[in-house]
Amino acid sequence: MTQNHQDLTDALRQMGLADADEIPEYEALTGGVSSDIWRVRLRNITICVKRALSKLKVEADWQVPVGRNASEVAWIELANRVVPSSAPRILGHDAAAGLFAMEYCDPARFLLWKNELRDGRVDLKAAKLVGDRLGRIHAATAGDAAVAQQFANDSVFYDIRLEPYLIAAGRAHPDLADVLGDLADTTATTKHALVHGDVSPKNILLGPEGPMFLDAECAWYGDPAFDLAFCLNHLLLKCLWTPSSARGFLHAFGDLSGSYLAKVDWEDPAALERRAAHLLPGLLLARVDGKSPVEYLTDDADKERVRCVARALLAEPVARLSDVSGAWQEELAI
Repeated sequence: MTQNHQDLTDALRQMGLADADEIPEYEALTGGVSSDIWRVRLRNITICVKRALSKLKVEADWQVPVGRNASEVAWIELANRVVPSSAPRILGHDAAAGLFAMEYCDPARFLLWKNELRDGRVDLKAAKLVGDRLGRIHAATAGDAAVAQQFANDSVFYDIRLEPYLIAAGRAHPDLADVLGDLADTTATTKHALVHGDVSPKNILLGPEGPMFLDAECAWYGDPAFDLAFCLNHLLLKCLWTPSSARGFLHAFGDLSGSYLAKVDWEDPAALERRAAHLLPGLLLARVDGKSPVEYLTDDADKERVRCVARALLAEPVARLSDVSGAWQEELAI
């Protein structure tokens, strides 16, 4: 057992998940860039343990505080109170060590949405449920002063989301730096509901009880339009990854956004949609020219298509999400 695993074992014993004489079996899992994750086999149960990293696993020097781990636990627990089974159950938390234990979701029962989309399997019901559940979580936390105080993570959200995406894209496109900076400012200063911050197909499991959200490290009380735009952005980009299913992805875009907007009761849905439609092309550009480009867009011609559409929409913003998807559909000629 390595020292790191000994640290994990000590934490599991302190949480009451492992017996004093128990030697857990650890298997590192692949995942995102911000944490180490293990499947851990204990005597009576298999669990998942996640520990936040201070330096993210990307080429750029991207440092973030590990205290975000506690906010992730809090988001998961709150989300499950609002929509049961919308996130894995938390089994234990060691805030000092920056790690927590949660239920292990067996791949035989839980499908990773990113893999489904990669393979061209577009489940429109799942897309609608993602929008519905996200909207319900936002609605339940909108205007809640206690939640706002608990998740007052402005600096972390800036460090993990606004700077590496919008501000970094502005450095790559100096003529758009002011526009992208304004988008970041608008997002940072809009305070309506609890935001997950990383609603991506790689962080969504399709389980027997509906979609389950993972990786809420960016949890922040702010602009819910960010979550909507962030997720829809991936459905647009998947059109270049799996072109044969592009029409299906665009249908999923419409179904997800429609089911989400139907839950917006804390503000004018048109106002939220306008912010999401303005933000979406900035996020598109960020996924090719920000600090965290999507790994599956490697062809220069595909990257240029993203830049072309994103730059045009940033220069002349639209108010409807359907106008964004329409511009993308026109670029793809489908």
